[in-house]
Amino acid sequence: MFTGYRSWLCCFLVTAVCGVGAVQMAAQGKAIAGENTDFTSSQNKADRDEWFRDQGFGLFIHWSVDSQLGTTISHSLVGASDDYLNRFFNDLPKTFDPTRFDPSEWARLAKLAGARYVVFTTKHHSGFAMYDTKTTPFNIMNTPFHRDATAEILKAFKDQGIAPGVYFSPDDFYWLYKHGKTIQRGIEDVQPSHNPGLLDYDSAQLRELLTNYGPVDVLFFDGEATSLRQLAWKLQPNIVVTRGAMRTPEQTIPGQAFDEPWEANETMGDAWQYQPQLDRYKSGHQLIHGLIETRAKGGNMLLNIGPKPNGELAIEQEDRLREIATWMFVNSEAIYATRPWIITNEGDIWFTKKKDGSTLYAIVDSSVPWKRGQWHDLVLHSVKATAKTEVSVLGANGKVLEYAPNVVPQTTFHMESDGLHIHTMKSQRIWDITEWPNPLVIRLTNVEPALVPPRVKTGSYQWGGSEGSLKLEGELLDMAGAKSLEVGFEYRSIVGEDVHSRTAPWTATKTQTITGPGRFSAIVDISPTGRYEFRAVVRHPLLSLYGAETTIRPAAGH
Repeated sequence: MFTGYRSWLCCFLVTAVCGVGAVQMAAQGKAIAGENTDFTSSQNKADRDEWFRDQGFGLFIHWSVDSQLGTTISHSLVGASDDYLNRFFNDLPKTFDPTRFDPSEWARLAKLAGARYVVFTTKHHSGFAMYDTKTTPFNIMNTPFHRDATAEILKAFKDQGIAPGVYFSPDDFYWLYKHGKTIQRGIEDVQPSHNPGLLDYDSAQLRELLTNYGPVDVLFFDGEATSLRQLAWKLQPNIVVTRGAMRTPEQTIPGQAFDEPWEANETMGDAWQYQPQLDRYKSGHQLIHGLIETRAKGGNMLLNIGPKPNGELAIEQEDRLREIATWMFVNSEAIYATRPWIITNEGDIWFTKKKDGSTLYAIVDSSVPWKRGQWHDLVLHSVKATAKTEVSVLGANGKVLEYAPNVVPQTTFHMESDGLHIHTMKSQRIWDITEWPNPLVIRLTNVEPALVPPRVKTGSYQWGGSEGSLKLEGELLDMAGAKSLEVGFEYRSIVGEDVHSRTAPWTATKTQTITGPGRFSAIVDISPTGRYEFRAVVRHPLLSLYGAETTIRPAAGH
């Protein structure tokens, strides 16, 4: 693994200050395209932000009255006919009766899966309140179910030691409908700041949620929430506001690490709420990889489930949570209370480290599953051993391989000029099959960084004279001892995307070789009427490093 890099690494191996790479990568930029990046006004307490970063993994729950239809949650109301609106708001609540609702079962499964906090959709954009509210008749108490789902869910999760959190949408389609406004999102006319009545309405609902349900640890605002944040911090000073006070990308993980709290929001399939058709579920391995990559970059993973209208979880969702539970039962030490290493990964090996710096975790997510009982050799180029270094595999005692009494599966290691060489085995029997596809975690204590990575910054952009010609600019800040490096850009369309969501793949420009720090650029031909984002990239044999994602606005006159 990673052979042939020795000559390159000889000029790259240096003594580094622990954590410098992660801090440098965070300093390259503050932007997830389209998202407010001025989080300096956040009143989240520093110790509560630290608490949040330690949790690592949370469970998102999207569930509302339109789960009965299997539609996208709330958004089917945008562009809908008057007949559809009337039946949604007036008829749909009459049939909502989740007779198999058992939040204690959800909470027990979440506990097994390793979730440390939960965020429940108390009110999504439709305006349907999943709790007992005095502000609107459009709520769960006016259904055949006639129970406060929010109260029961938060209690069930608290009983399992899982921190309670609520999602709240300041956008409210029912309020717009009742006030004769066209239902839509993302324009000033429908925002609370331009509708004092809507802001008062939201404030009253938020006051109910933060007064009637005990301490709430996490609050997720999905929409304009400038003044609502202040109310939340006033009512519960220890609350951690996520969206609205930190970056919260959806369906995408940023290219760089951040030395600050942030949260990746991920669905199990394509949909947030339960959809019986057309939902393409990710594998358990893909979801575990997303958790690992997010933690390697300093963020929390908030993984979503969408219960069925009868209150049960779809079997696909339960199965994936149980696969995550298996992995977390063995390896959660590498997820909780960890921070980024000097680099996020070396190819298919991802890193996290304990926030006190005592322990490093190398999470081996090989594309070829390791067979139980076979020895493997790998090299960690970014790690240097000390006289006190110890190396082991999480979950395994290193003494026994079942049915092989003559084999001692103890991990060994030694240093060479190109890095730390490790000889190890997957010896613990997790599944009946010998090839378990999910990552192995190697625990390393008392190690030091062996390199300082290069740094790259995303610059500005300029539309050219010809139609669709765009100049992208970047800057290589530090060569980190390399004689030459490859630099370039990646860009993607964000037309039709929510401000926080990204689903389109990146397109890479041709790379260019540079021999010293400085600016570089590339010309691409794209539609001048579209919306895109781009980022600078520097590539070296261990990994690609990225600058911040930056939004490209349409060319003037388009």
